[in-house]
Amino acid sequence: MTTRAAGSTAVLLVVAGLACQEVGASLAVLLFDDVGPLGMVMLRLVFSAIVLLLIARPSFRGRTREAWLSVIGFGGVLALMNGLFYLALERLPLGVTVTIEVLGPLALSIIVSRRASAWLWALLAVVGVAALGGGGWDRLDPIGVLFALGAAASWALYILSSARVGRQFPKLDGLALAMLAGAVMSLPFGIADAGSALLRLDLVALGAAVAILSSTIPYALELVALRRLPAAAFAILMSLAPATAALAGFVLLGQHLAWLELVGIALVIAASVGAVLASTRAARETAEPLG
Repeated sequence: MTTRAAGSTAVLLVVAGLACQEVGASLAVLLFDDVGPLGMVMLRLVFSAIVLLLIARPSFRGRTREAWLSVIGFGGVLALMNGLFYLALERLPLGVTVTIEVLGPLALSIIVSRRASAWLWALLAVVGVAALGGGGWDRLDPIGVLFALGAAASWALYILSSARVGRQFPKLDGLALAMLAGAVMSLPFGIADAGSALLRLDLVALGAAVAILSSTIPYALELVALRRLPAAAFAILMSLAPATAALAGFVLLGQHLAWLELVGIALVIAASVGAVLASTRAARETAEPLG
């Protein structure tokens, strides 16, 4: 396969992963009436943990106390991020929720770049978020917005926690153990939210489908794509998540967005792409020897 063909295939894999992720999120929204958002979080984390444990088969022995603390912390971040995301989805359109959530890694990229020009992208993102109100923030549930902002902050923590665990554990071992920790933490909240609905095999099966669509398939596709794409190109493609979420919300959930909200989503995407390019340029200049 030529380099160009490999790159094209990788792009398609990332897009397919994004599509699966948003289809999974749409399916989760449809299950909220039966199992609740926190019940959905529990089902997603439990089945994701089972799949990852079967694939990675991590050893529970020979780990340092520091490594276990990192895994437990990462698991807590996973549970918190998913919980806040689904609580936001219960109150906001899918496209708006994902757009606000993207602000987490966007802010992290701007901080890492350490460039004054990067704050222009931050300003653009602020303008984009302001436009999400569609001419009036009264259309958006304020509690839902707070949940989405919490998910954004959690996503930034997820990136930092993932990097730390990745340095301490080989392959997928750290992620599998962290997912198990997150699943255990979500159990009391999920059981309380879902109640007797957990006894229905059809709902449990749909919860498993959400886990596979939202976590297992996207992660596998992204892993393959990262072997063929530069990290910066991959990050730019991931910045398209708000657009795919808005499309999935429209097609699968009938969620219509005002034109100003669509403009807001486009501005946040542009800010994300700009921030990725800025941080990549800064990293390249730091790596180059002075001379």
